[in-house]
Amino acid sequence: MSLITDKARRSVLDEAERLRLLSSTERDLIRLVHEPGFSRWLDQIKSIGGCAHPIYLAGHTTTRDAITGEVLRHYDTSSEPGGRMPVRCRNRRETRCAPCSYLHAGDTFHLVRSGLLGGKGLSDGVRHHPRLFVTLTAPSFGAVHRASDADGGICRPRRDGGLCDHGRPLGCGQRHAETDSAVGQPLCRDCYDYPGHVLWHASAGKLWNRYCHMLRRHLATAAGITQTRLREHLAVSFAKVAEYQQRGAVHFHAVIRLDGPGGPSSPPPLWATTDRLTDAVRSAHTFVEVRTPYSPATGERVIRWGEQFDVRPIRSEAFTESIAITDSAVAAYVAKYVSKSVGDSGGVDYRIQDFESIRLAPVNSHLRTLMATCWRLGGLPELGALNLRAWAHTLGYRGHVLTKSRQYSTTYEALRAVRADYQGGGRFALESREIVTESIWRYVGSGHSPAEAELAYGIAEDLAALRVIRKELMEDGTVSGCANIW
Repeated sequence: MSLITDKARRSVLDEAERLRLLSSTERDLIRLVHEPGFSRWLDQIKSIGGCAHPIYLAGHTTTRDAITGEVLRHYDTSSEPGGRMPVRCRNRRETRCAPCSYLHAGDTFHLVRSGLLGGKGLSDGVRHHPRLFVTLTAPSFGAVHRASDADGGICRPRRDGGLCDHGRPLGCGQRHAETDSAVGQPLCRDCYDYPGHVLWHASAGKLWNRYCHMLRRHLATAAGITQTRLREHLAVSFAKVAEYQQRGAVHFHAVIRLDGPGGPSSPPPLWATTDRLTDAVRSAHTFVEVRTPYSPATGERVIRWGEQFDVRPIRSEAFTESIAITDSAVAAYVAKYVSKSVGDSGGVDYRIQDFESIRLAPVNSHLRTLMATCWRLGGLPELGALNLRAWAHTLGYRGHVLTKSRQYSTTYEALRAVRADYQGGGRFALESREIVTESIWRYVGSGHSPAEAELAYGIAEDLAALRVIRKELMEDGTVSGCANIW
């Protein structure tokens, strides 16, 4: 009896010693797999694509027949693991949640593409409307290092050399790769206009709105009508995405479309051609400007677009013209950048709480100076309306990554509703019945434990690999024979 007791005691001690040697994640994994609802939890995380930071809700939803009171559908989280249900965080940033950013990029693709080809509630006639893909950039705030194919790949060739007022070279004879940390950095930080950079970002949204007004004015002038009567003839629709360059400056890619007075379902007048729209887009780019509030520290800055400006017509088919691009190419291009943020240019994607956080931020000296400039200017009363301190992490830019006019196309909400209905197996003929839905939900938590995060990451990687395999099989024309693997 004593021998058995000693063996049992040693076994317990050995197990405790083994557990002590494990990492916290490994110990959490042991706990997790022994939970009663582990299998159901795995199914839940798979259903949300391996979301990196899910939101947990508790509650119930009941759908009844409005006339008879019959319960047609009921769901309650009381039987779920932990009495809760995870839902996607829906974060568009790839650095925060890759699965949700992929889904958001897909929604963006369909949102932009439906405004070019029709579908999702829009008439197919929009593909025949005048449409342009426009790129608008910030002006130069000072020379920066660049990776260029021009001049033999030399960064900034300068025959006569020369020094700036601060004793630094005005040119750079090196050849930088795209991944070189010097790319985007100023040749001279003392010459660089950091206040101008920050104030341009803070005014970029207002500059875009003024640009849209100026565009309508120039279209009306070209047609020989007043701007107030332009709406009787046509409507200007757009969708634009903001992208950070390596120098930390935002530029915009925009789809601009002309519709008839009835919106996307009506054709524009015959005089509203692609060439006339192109002329108006170019002239509005030249003349539009806004001014910042006056401050003794910065003066009154005039905010304009940069000289780099590109306009290309959009075609529904691949034409031979090198300046034309296709609908799907534009939609894919916009969707690619909607999941990006300042973090992809070396910045941070979280709010700065105090000046000390800027000093400790894991960014290069150029972006750190831009953040510090936001914080310094944000403390001036005359510039308080710009909220520069609240947007120091985005270098002063406070606009949404994607904006569109109301009638351009469908909405994210509508796309999510269609996907949810499809994933739920449809409404099983409830559309033909008058129904009443009662829902009560509450927030109960968010995020993963260390082990849950590892498993969710593995699920997300597996789903991403399956997407790659499916794409390859579809390109080979063999996807129908392998449908059972997903």
